[in-house]
Amino acid sequence: MLWNKDKLFCDINPTCYAISEQKEICRRHIQDFLGKEKFSSLRIRKKLPVVVSSQSSHLIKRGKGIDPTLQINKAVNIRLACKQINGMIIRPGETFSFWHTVGKTTKRKGYRDGRVIIANKLIPGIGGGLCNLSNTLHRLILHSPLEVTEFHSHSDALAPDEGERVPFSSGTSVSYNYIDYRFRNNTDQDVQLLMWCDKDNLYGELRTLKEFPQRYELSEEGHCFRMEEGKYYRVSKIYKNIIDRSTGEKIGKELVLDNHSEVMYDYDLIPEELIAPAKN
Repeated sequence: MLWNKDKLFCDINPTCYAISEQKEICRRHIQDFLGKEKFSSLRIRKKLPVVVSSQSSHLIKRGKGIDPTLQINKAVNIRLACKQINGMIIRPGETFSFWHTVGKTTKRKGYRDGRVIIANKLIPGIGGGLCNLSNTLHRLILHSPLEVTEFHSHSDALAPDEGERVPFSSGTSVSYNYIDYRFRNNTDQDVQLLMWCDKDNLYGELRTLKEFPQRYELSEEGHCFRMEEGKYYRVSKIYKNIIDRSTGEKIGKELVLDNHSEVMYDYDLIPEELIAPAKN
């Protein structure tokens, strides 16, 4: 048997992948223990008075090729994680960490098999589907002056869009604990996260004590689907627009994602009007 020198250790077999993952988990624990980051830990029931931003998303995706059981399990996982996040206060200078807050997802805690992405494949995994939660959280933070300090993207085309296209509909990746989502409160006042679910939807609010002088909007340019080497990709550029609250004037525009996401669902569900000519 010839050894492929270009093959990573984690790609040899599932056992090697598990060993590599545990190594990364241990590395992150050591980094956090030795680091100077101060993580948020206070949760309160009382809501801060001012809503900075609010977001929502569907809990259950339906469509061709989507396993309904994994979708139901995803909703269970999201509800469990929301209980750990809801009411979290992030003081000035503190960092919010998704995994420091949610903790490890295990069967003992009630987590179920949902969809996870490993080696660009969607497979069942304990705690799967929390990327839906981290993505809603990311959209909340992008509509604020808070500083995103760790963000990992995966495919922004895991399932067909439901209704109007929402930038960052599903493109934020988390995996305990080395693939984290983190942001820092670099303002001079406390902020609060509220995350909860009803029967069909996930909701999130970012609250604070008083209004910030700017408000923020997301915009997307050049959105289309393009065939590249036999695969379809969603491509676009997503921007964060900064608007002066008192004048309504746009005072800044930041590129937050140069989107190039492999489509992970049935190509027949891609809207024909959004398919761009293939590159020569």
